[in-house]
Amino acid sequence: MAVFDLIIVGGGLAGASLAVALRDSRLRIALVEYQPPRRVGGENAGWDARVYALSPANVEFLRTIGVWKHLAAERIAPLRAMQIFGDQGSTLNFSAFETAVPDLGCILESSLMACELWESLKRQSNVQLFLGQKPVAQRIDADTASLHLADGSILAARLLVGADGRDSWVRETAGLPAHNRPYGEKGVVANFACAEPHHNTAWQWFRADGVLAWLPLAGQNISMVWSAPDALAEELLQLSPQALAARVAAAGGHRLGELQCITPAQAFPLRLMRVPRTVAPRLALVGDAAHGIHPLSGHGINLGFQDARELAERLLAAPAWQDIGELRFLSAYQRARREETVLMQSTTDTLRRLFASPSPLLKNLRNLGLGLTERLPVAKTVLVRYALGAL
Repeated sequence: MAVFDLIIVGGGLAGASLAVALRDSRLRIALVEYQPPRRVGGENAGWDARVYALSPANVEFLRTIGVWKHLAAERIAPLRAMQIFGDQGSTLNFSAFETAVPDLGCILESSLMACELWESLKRQSNVQLFLGQKPVAQRIDADTASLHLADGSILAARLLVGADGRDSWVRETAGLPAHNRPYGEKGVVANFACAEPHHNTAWQWFRADGVLAWLPLAGQNISMVWSAPDALAEELLQLSPQALAARVAAAGGHRLGELQCITPAQAFPLRLMRVPRTVAPRLALVGDAAHGIHPLSGHGINLGFQDARELAERLLAAPAWQDIGELRFLSAYQRARREETVLMQSTTDTLRRLFASPSPLLKNLRNLGLGLTERLPVAKTVLVRYALGAL
């Protein structure tokens, strides 16, 4: 049996960033991951279809843990402005200039961050990696959490962290309930080269056939996320690259001229997932194992990174005598993360329901709300500064 202070199951963005954030701690860490990340097609490949919009607060988190400086700057696009369109001509505009900040955030590829986090992990003396391994059993005792791996290895620690995604094996095995509500939609993602410069602006359209977003990538490229009903999503996936580019360009009013598809379209099912309890004795959840939200806000990975930041800060501040698996200690982490998570889940779910409704009354109200917010600078500033992590 190998004994550690902390076992992290799942080496995605949230789990890996937690381990890296603890690089200067006295904690001995085991990280279990079946399939480590890799750059699609190698280091000189084209664009990863999965990209994220990082808030400035999470850029600072990655900078603090020493990862940001190693990311390829030429693959990062600063977000300077955002335009949101209702389905009756109403608009809402945000800009970094009006908010008196350099950027509203950054757009970058998932695999870019994941691979750099793993490079940091490989150099980290207090982390032991268990690669190509799946856990097959876990046991929580009064003093220890133990994990049995498929190769027969047994790991033991004072704290077990589930960072293994929405279908978390750790969460399910521990008996922590997750309440799922499928949206009947898929998030269709693809990247495009565009004929016109995007000027580091993001666009989002609330349409009768879902929510369409264009995010600026480095160079004259964009990433598309179309949260579409299942039938439309399947239709989009079946289109040729040329037909998909034409469809997406038309849906966005040809705002950036002709588009050219540079990554194949992919799709993932969308659902709201609420996890009432994200901790238990000797157990804590982070990232998608702890929550799931609609992608229209772009906050999914931001919530995950903030989970990792909060838990890491508490572990780093804990005195040597503190039992880091004690429920009282972990409950403080749960309380600290609950407000932001519930707020973002409720907000995105309400917006999605509001704009998905065919009711003429709701259609008028939602477009009136967008237009009214556009004319209230104080309200706009509050919204933007919350998204920046400045509130």
